[in-house]
Amino acid sequence: MKAQSRTVSAPKWAHLDLTQVPHVKTALPGPKSNELHARCTRYFKGLSSQVKLFPVAFEKGFGCELVDVDGNRYIDFSSGIYVTTLGHCHPKVTEAVQKAAGTLMNCHDFTTELKTRLVEKLAEILPGDLNGFQFYDAGTAAVEAGQRVLRAATGKHEMISCFYDFHGKTYGGVSLGHIRSLAYGPCRAPGMYMVPRPDTYRPLFAKADGTPDTDKFIAFYDEFIDKATIGAVAGFVLEPIQGWGGTIMPPDDFFPKLRKYCDEKGILLMTDEVLTSFGRTGKWLCTEHWDVVPDVVSLGKGFGNGFPVTCVAVREKHKESFESISASSSYGGNPMACAAALASIEAIEEEQLLERSAHLGELALKRMQQMKADHPIVGDVRAKGCLMGIELVKDKTSKTPFDEAGKMVYQRAFAKGLAWIPAGHILRMSPPIVMEDDVLLKGIDIIDEAIGETEKELL
Repeated sequence: MKAQSRTVSAPKWAHLDLTQVPHVKTALPGPKSNELHARCTRYFKGLSSQVKLFPVAFEKGFGCELVDVDGNRYIDFSSGIYVTTLGHCHPKVTEAVQKAAGTLMNCHDFTTELKTRLVEKLAEILPGDLNGFQFYDAGTAAVEAGQRVLRAATGKHEMISCFYDFHGKTYGGVSLGHIRSLAYGPCRAPGMYMVPRPDTYRPLFAKADGTPDTDKFIAFYDEFIDKATIGAVAGFVLEPIQGWGGTIMPPDDFFPKLRKYCDEKGILLMTDEVLTSFGRTGKWLCTEHWDVVPDVVSLGKGFGNGFPVTCVAVREKHKESFESISASSSYGGNPMACAAALASIEAIEEEQLLERSAHLGELALKRMQQMKADHPIVGDVRAKGCLMGIELVKDKTSKTPFDEAGKMVYQRAFAKGLAWIPAGHILRMSPPIVMEDDVLLKGIDIIDEAIGETEKELL
């Protein structure tokens, strides 16, 4: 389904002066960044690849700008890795959290007015009959709670996920994802299985024209469940668009066909929208692009625009399952979290940011398609709203991943004042959905320049 959008101006509060940003006044990372990073990492370990490749120390941010401790100013193309969807320190969200923090910080799972208003608002904006909710403080906690709902609602225990999915770093989340480490245990949790899913650029099952053959994927799932499971599949759990895997987009017919298949087989459909919800792709839920309503959905990241708040939402007929899974948590639904989430939703509505996100995605895709034509190492480009990716390959025929180029482009663009996300040979972008057109295009121009420099060095 082609997304329909109309041009909506970026909110005035988020204006960024491109004569002032990006502004690089030291070698990057700067001396203060290096000194602070060295002090911190004497004790703080387990850093992401983002930081290891470019160990800058940030001091502040506002809107679509980040400033490091040396005073260097960056365009933000990361949103705190998909989190500050509405930009840093959105005035409405900041005010709401400050007010809540000065009134009541935590009262476990007792009812508050903020929580009541939030669940009423969620029931109003989410599609279909998604009207049962429980709140948590991390995406992986919401994913695991969703798994418990699947088991309670069906009386079954097995689950199917997809290659390259990411569902968090607890044992239950890792058992449904691509992370492989003995630190998480010698095996996946019993009854957890992974299957391939359609990738529009690298389809495992393809038609004669090279496009994914979705029917063959569904047929494979049916055969796999029949032969590899014990016939007790409670749910199919997957990301609508794979984030950690590299902004991998499904073909438009995949989710409608998967929804139909799950209904026919008595399997519940759970989507992990921690990354893709609340405007990131131009909709409240990404599955709305395909007119699909999941049975269970995990929400997070942009839900509170940086405040740690996540949610499990379930359809009407399954919401009583929360009663049997010990659903409450110490921090879930605390007043500060509810204030952040409610203010974020209200800001999206008031500033028409779903439309803004969709517009930015169309603008970015058009510009990136020109890059694909201009650069021999750009194999594929994709965007849905402000969820974007560029796939680098050694040549366009073999599509061999070009990891060395991905690392170099990431570092070179960061050194020019673009804060963003690496993923091996796939460059990931998640700019705030309040970004102005010229700022978005400036950021992509920086990437374009970095790709050109990398080609000169590596080809």
